[in-house]
Amino acid sequence: MMAMFRSFVSATQLRQHHHQHQLQSGAAAAAPGESIESQFSCPICLEVYHKPVSIASCAHTFCGECLQPCLQVTSPLCPLCRMPFDPKKVDKSSNMEKQLSSYKAPCRGCSKKVTLVKMRSHITSCTKVQEQMANCPKFVPVVPTSQPIPSNIPNRSTFACPYCGARNLDQQELVKHSMENHRNDPNKVVCPVCSAMPWGDPSYKSSNFLQHLLHRHKFSYDTFVDYSIDEEAALQAALALSLAEN
Repeated sequence: MMAMFRSFVSATQLRQHHHQHQLQSGAAAAAPGESIESQFSCPICLEVYHKPVSIASCAHTFCGECLQPCLQVTSPLCPLCRMPFDPKKVDKSSNMEKQLSSYKAPCRGCSKKVTLVKMRSHITSCTKVQEQMANCPKFVPVVPTSQPIPSNIPNRSTFACPYCGARNLDQQELVKHSMENHRNDPNKVVCPVCSAMPWGDPSYKSSNFLQHLLHRHKFSYDTFVDYSIDEEAALQAALALSLAEN
């Protein structure tokens, strides 16, 4: 799973790096097997950029609306490279807007060449695209089931502070909150991240919770952990991956 995640991120980062180089050189010729439209697509919504913005620290570009949820958290991470960034240093991408106004691509429905900046509005009114969407197969379960949808799946994305009960903190926010508000708190507390994991012990109290957070939870389990396997299998998978990398 980790290897697949790294491959996806590396491929997407390579595409954006290649695209940035093209923008700087003024070229917009599509790479073999890649359309011009795909070169100017947001990595989040996979549509042509709409009101594009760029993160200053890593230079990755997204639709302004697509990036908005990331700007609502205390310590935002780039959705593409996962590097922390300053939300105040996200600027409108004038260079990208110029490119969108300069190049044309064929509509995927009627094949009419449309300026990229107008592609979204064209697609919403293109009868051929609407017909294609109407003819898309509807989703139906492979096998009918009467089983209820489970409602007791643990929340492993946000956590409550074990000291004061502050809620809806992701792992980075939990670390920052604890450092700022509970650095000198001597109480032993249960780690909410560990207790949410299938192998976690909800009764075990860490004697030094802050050190535990900083050393044990440097990454998000949601990205790397397969919750369907037990603790022993997870440890063996991690060991095998470590040996392979070394």
